Amino acid sequence: MSLPNTIGSDFAFTCFGESHGRCVGVVIDGCPAGLEIAEPDIQKILDLRKPGQSIVTTQRFEEDRVEILSGVFKKKSTGAPICLIVWNSDQRSSDYEKFLNTPRPGHADYPAFVKYSRNNDYRGGGRFSGRITAGFVMAGAVALKLLMDCLGMKFIAYTEELGGIKADVSDLSTEQLERFRYSNEVRCPDLSTAEKMKELVIRERGSGDSLGGIVKCSVLNVPVGLGEPVFSSVESDLSKAIFSIPAVKGIEFGSGFSGSNRRGSENNDLYVKSSEGKVATKTNNSGGILGGLTTGMPVVFRVAFKPASSIATLQRTLNLSTMEENDLIVPGRHDPTVVPRAVPVVECMTACVMADLAIRGGFIRRVLA
Repeated sequence: MSLPNTIGSDFAFTCFGESHGRCVGVVIDGCPAGLEIAEPDIQKILDLRKPGQSIVTTQRFEEDRVEILSGVFKKKSTGAPICLIVWNSDQRSSDYEKFLNTPRPGHADYPAFVKYSRNNDYRGGGRFSGRITAGFVMAGAVALKLLMDCLGMKFIAYTEELGGIKADVSDLSTEQLERFRYSNEVRCPDLSTAEKMKELVIRERGSGDSLGGIVKCSVLNVPVGLGEPVFSSVESDLSKAIFSIPAVKGIEFGSGFSGSNRRGSENNDLYVKSSEGKVATKTNNSGGILGGLTTGMPVVFRVAFKPASSIATLQRTLNLSTMEENDLIVPGRHDPTVVPRAVPVVECMTACVMADLAIRGGFIRRVLA
């Protein structure tokens, strides 16, 4: 039986904690011994999703200072489980007492209320809050370091679309994508479009509403043959990991849904010899994956995020005690859109999957030289 709070096989992590609990953290099992890793390596990635950094995110302030509790000695992984935590410090739990019997639209309040017979921690959404993704990022920071050090793999995610405004990065190089994506609050490398996105988010925040969007992720320098078909194919494992991120409602690889409207002659990727004399494909409609295995081309996919569910607009809900409809306004400090802070989360969950598959496939040894 699979464990519901654990993901992965050979590089696995178990996440723990709640939005308003004492802490949020992860235990990573399977990280090879000998990886050079220290708190600053993790902190620089964790800071990318930290709340309270700009006007387009929640104003809840959490320092999110990572602590390594085990599994690292003299700045190297030991092969033992690595436990990482951040402490919660800026909760306003009283804001959520009123939601015990009046579930918030768009949230997991009602199904969690029924499933756990009222025993679930409902403060700030508890285990269903985006706050738990701090743990995802801590695990991902270790995976990113492992994959870069051992295989030279690089991960580039960014906001491709926000509130219907779409970025155009066709003229940007890989280096520019990397450099520009975190240079603004919305994490969009198309700088002129980023300004429009920011203005829209500010307007929607002022009106008490929220926005959804799309994060695009590319993985570069991928070896050929990652993946364990059929039920641990690259798409299978990535999809499970990505759908574990709160607010995700869709994922597509390569040409995705648009490919369904093409002919095979248009969608097939033709093999060619690259400038380095290696096997490559002329296009990458497959998203770098065929038969559940990586082809050596960049792995490319897009992730759809729904609008943030906590909004200040008046809504209707049902009082579970009286079974009467009531008005509801959700107070508190919430993200007007989850998309910008989701960018590093997508990267990190992708890295965890790739690290797991790389170790399982023998691409990374269990003890590093």
